[in-house]
Amino acid sequence: MNEKIAIRTDNLTKVFNKNTAVADLNIEVRKGELFGLVGPDGAGKTTVMRLLAAIMQPTSGEAWVEGYSIMREGEEIKERIGYMPQRFGLYEDLTVIENIHFYADLYGVPGKERQPRIDRLLGFSNLTAFRDRLAGNLSGGMKQKLGLACALVHTPEVLFLDEPTCGVDPVSRRDFWRILYDLLKEGITVFVSTAYLDEAERCTRIGLIHRGAVLITDEPARIKAAMGMPMIEVLSSDARGLKPVIADMAGVRSVNVYGDRLHVAVEKRDVMDAVLEELRKRDIAIEGQREIVPSLEDVFISMVGNGS
Repeated sequence: MNEKIAIRTDNLTKVFNKNTAVADLNIEVRKGELFGLVGPDGAGKTTVMRLLAAIMQPTSGEAWVEGYSIMREGEEIKERIGYMPQRFGLYEDLTVIENIHFYADLYGVPGKERQPRIDRLLGFSNLTAFRDRLAGNLSGGMKQKLGLACALVHTPEVLFLDEPTCGVDPVSRRDFWRILYDLLKEGITVFVSTAYLDEAERCTRIGLIHRGAVLITDEPARIKAAMGMPMIEVLSSDARGLKPVIADMAGVRSVNVYGDRLHVAVEKRDVMDAVLEELRKRDIAIEGQREIVPSLEDVFISMVGNGS
């Protein structure tokens, strides 16, 4: 395995009762990068996480984490990773510091190294002032930070985070991502799953996953550029009613609704003028329009809608 690759999969597949949760997954994650697995609920993100963390055996295929096989060397992998599932196993009747000590015990963190490491993690996650507070009395955002501190107490080489900001308020989400960027500076490889496409923009590279299959893997900016088609935003008080009208016009590839706005992907720029002219001919009033750069959500919906 390439020494610069932290994670590699080879046709990794998991089937549950004839339902394929992960289908022929082939990805590579470089050491020291923040890789995002992005997709809606039920896309297979959690299953991928569990497979890579050597918690679950694949139906077929193989994967390696830091050069170790998930099939044959699961214990070696577990020693080198931190894993934070969606529902992290915090003990709500223990304090913040007691939870961290508990995980330090589980991971066998030596006594001499333990206190400096814990003090650093408390400061790193802004939990020092809450060290004696019961975990059950923490806010959702602080619980996530505590979960992260527990997952980092043994200084892992690779950190797996399964939708870590799901249900967390916007300020806590921002703080959490700031902490992840700090981890990157220390050379830790971060593999995060998310359903938030705005968070995907923050990753070094991403993989868009749908129904267990990765549609595309690349840098967010390159994925948006790969859409390869201009896009116009149309403002209308009846955006949903207007969607099927525009979708039927020649040269229109896809139409997505965002509140009172439609994002219209067209085959070439000439089509934009043709669409607006056709609306005028039909006496359909719009409040405004402009050319825009497609978002990741536009790309994802376009790929799924095209049956990719």
